[in-house]
Amino acid sequence: MDARLNLFGNPVAGKSLKHLVAAGKALADSTLPAATRELVLLRASQINGCAVCIDMHTKDATHAGETSTRLNLVAAWREATVFTEAERAALELAEQGTRIADAAGGVSDEAWANAAKHYDEDQLAALVAFIALINALNRFNVITQQPAGDYQPGQHR
Repeated sequence: MDARLNLFGNPVAGKSLKHLVAAGKALADSTLPAATRELVLLRASQINGCAVCIDMHTKDATHAGETSTRLNLVAAWREATVFTEAERAALELAEQGTRIADAAGGVSDEAWANAAKHYDEDQLAALVAFIALINALNRFNVITQQPAGDYQPGQHR
């Protein structure tokens, strides 16, 4: 498969992506647990069908010590017993935030309150920012049909 556009070779797309990657690096310093971050990034990418980001976040999470069992069950997290209540709340927030156009009210008060039980205000801010950021990156990749499979752990960090 050939990409429709060379994102890093095009000056406009490259400049935009540079800023999005910088935002992700700034967020990496938050107190949000790294495992939660990767699970959320992976789940949103699965919903959006972004092969590039699924490849990246699966490999980065594995490299950081995440188990294949948990990664394989992210898409079915509601029925899986391997996630903490906090992770489940973050995954719900990620799903509702990613499917915002599908719900009349956006993210429900219940999903927000559940996440707020497990994460402080700074961690919630990081979660929201990560969800927004991954959705933007997913769209860059899906719209331009970026091929996946060659990512090496840590390549964009």
